[in-house]
Amino acid sequence: MKLAGQVAVVTGAGRGIGRAVAVRLAREGAAVALAARSAPELDGVAREIAQAGGRALAVPTDVRQEAAVEALARRALAEWGRVDALVNAAGLATFAPVTDSKLDDWDQMLAVNLRGAVLCCRAVLPAMIAQHRGTIINVGSVVTSRALTGSAAYTASKYGLLGFSRVLAEEMRAHGVRIGVLSAGATDTPLWDAMPAAPARERMLRPDQVAEAALLMASLDPNATLEELTLVPAGGIL
Repeated sequence: MKLAGQVAVVTGAGRGIGRAVAVRLAREGAAVALAARSAPELDGVAREIAQAGGRALAVPTDVRQEAAVEALARRALAEWGRVDALVNAAGLATFAPVTDSKLDDWDQMLAVNLRGAVLCCRAVLPAMIAQHRGTIINVGSVVTSRALTGSAAYTASKYGLLGFSRVLAEEMRAHGVRIGVLSAGATDTPLWDAMPAAPARERMLRPDQVAEAALLMASLDPNATLEELTLVPAGGIL
């Protein structure tokens, strides 16, 4: 298995892309610390992984809270003694024109999509630096390359994540820690449930397809790194 003996931390692991990534990494042999705010959802994912013969630890976590994120990293290290991969898949999205958008929506998207990822990176980096090994995958979006009307707040948070990741990649290069951004196009997840005029769900990417891309980034030989990978539906829709 590609990740045998390794340990991964996955945020947003209760549903959608995060859940698919966690299940896929576990299938390849990684022990996975599952993080999200919903304990029942995490428990369901942990059971699914265990029933398939994998190892998983459910750690309810609000990535907006520094103390909670640090506790997540400590729990993974206490359980398995190392962290080889971090996938920041926790995210929020609310769409509205700038003139109609709510400032609280801006604050929450920046808090989860950007600040949450920064906190998670900071929490696992000491262990990765000590190992001189590690891969961090920040789940971005194609909105950083294609303007999408009504997505200003979401786009700002993902541009921030992209810029942060580029700088961190340079800072970590000498430490053997790889930083990558996986920018996914429209993916069939619960994020779209409350959105009017959403693209046809059957034309979207599936979460398991995004998980395959994450696995590729995490399982490359140490002398190679995928720092920016864009995955979109073949039909080209966002």
